[in-house]
Amino acid sequence: MYAVIRTGGKQYRVAPGDTLKIETTAHQEGNVEFSDVLAVSGAEGQFESDLKGAKVTATVLGEGRGDKILVFKLKRKKQYKKMQGHRQDYVEVKINEIVVGGKSLK
Repeated sequence: MYAVIRTGGKQYRVAPGDTLKIETTAHQEGNVEFSDVLAVSGAEGQFESDLKGAKVTATVLGEGRGDKILVFKLKRKKQYKKMQGHRQDYVEVKINEIVVGGKSLK
């Protein structure tokens, strides 16, 4: 049983018990609720048709910053070089349950 959620401009396939790193999002008291659910599957190959009120709840495990990515720009023969680094902030969450159609799937 799994769901596909959208957060931070990306889509994730999640199931209860999964841990994943998502872009920094607002959370209250260590809980996060994802209401932008794109698909829910209760059995292999079968998808729920009505997704009104569907949500996925998760618990925040920690916050951090990803590995540094170097961006290097170069224009040949013009003496132009530019190096820039970037580290993306993330929140690590553990999926607790998927709620769809009044049914709670843990």
